[in-house]
Amino acid sequence: MEPASVHVIVQEDRIRMVLSGEVDADLAGDLAEATTAAEEAGLPIDIDAGHVTFMDSSGIAFLARLATRVQQPVRVLRAPEPVRFLLDVTRIHELLEVVTDEAAPGEAEPDPTPPDLIA
Repeated sequence: MEPASVHVIVQEDRIRMVLSGEVDADLAGDLAEATTAAEEAGLPIDIDAGHVTFMDSSGIAFLARLATRVQQPVRVLRAPEPVRFLLDVTRIHELLEVVTDEAAPGEAEPDPTPPDLIA
């Protein structure tokens, strides 16, 4: 099981937050610190959720806090299906942008051209 973590990476033009593992009440303190860092920076926020294995109401509350407290856009990148489901059910997806095809840093962008079929 992957340990839960949140990493805040402040870039020149945006903040990238990388969430991993089980995003639950055990991570609440780290999520609060990440929210404060994002508010202070005043930059657009990308939340990479590609390594989230579980999310409860603590994670949803974190996303809602970010979306309502910061003046800049908040995007959720690479959210696994269970996280997207929670965003839809709670309607938090209406407060932020959910991007499903964003490549992680260092990954190649997905090729939009379908492969040739060989018959």
